[in-house]
Amino acid sequence: MPFRIEPAPSFRDRLAAEDRPLVGAWICSGSPVAAEIVAGSGLDWTLIDAEHSPIGLESILALLQAVAPYPITPVVRVPSGDATLIKQVLDAGAQNLLVPMVNSAADAAAAVAATRYPPRGIRGVGSALARAGQFNRIEDYLQRAHEITSLSVQIETDAAVQNARAIAEVEGVDAVFIGPSDLAASMGLLGQQEHPDVVAAVEHTIAEVRAAGKPVGVNAFNPATARRYLGAGASFALVAADVSILARATEKLAADWIPDADTTQRAGY
Repeated sequence: MPFRIEPAPSFRDRLAAEDRPLVGAWICSGSPVAAEIVAGSGLDWTLIDAEHSPIGLESILALLQAVAPYPITPVVRVPSGDATLIKQVLDAGAQNLLVPMVNSAADAAAAVAATRYPPRGIRGVGSALARAGQFNRIEDYLQRAHEITSLSVQIETDAAVQNARAIAEVEGVDAVFIGPSDLAASMGLLGQQEHPDVVAAVEHTIAEVRAAGKPVGVNAFNPATARRYLGAGASFALVAADVSILARATEKLAADWIPDADTTQRAGY
């Protein structure tokens, strides 16, 4: 009898199973060591960011392998909704995807199609060669892939906010994630994620997605803001990143141990 593997619960499954919000942190450094430290922290989920970080396909694979022994649920943010990129990341074993810059129901439907095999979608078939199906060790992977994987889409523009409910209602979209940084920029408020208009837009999006019956999450490093959004109905949140934790902690270390430390640094890149 061939050896068989059952996949871990998807992010969709985790959201459905918990009666509290899921709290997580970004992995942006590309370091498997940092990823493993985050994975063993007790957090619910982590976002491996291949959009704004130096993380390519081989690094995604290494990071997924680093966190695999732990109960944390990894989600991979792909650089774009490109179907070829999505296929490669799925084949590398990413069970949960986040697609950025989804501005319309049509964008969301295209993302869904890219994650599903024909006739449900357009994903290319290479599972016998891929970690996704554990090299043919997940029984009936081709038939079950859409049940095993989850798809979240990211709302991060003013146009997407206006289309939030339609985006959330697309079949195959399991959750919606709000990105306040790009949202603020699209509203002419670059770098002002805490601006009242941005906060109002985030809370409007939370309400619209919840009205569509889908979980909604948000990025918020300010603890008070994160708690406000969770109180408004967000089901999941990212509240820190590996790089930001290291940056702030080492700054505090310098301040605590070096009197009159020069905190004006010169970029060396």
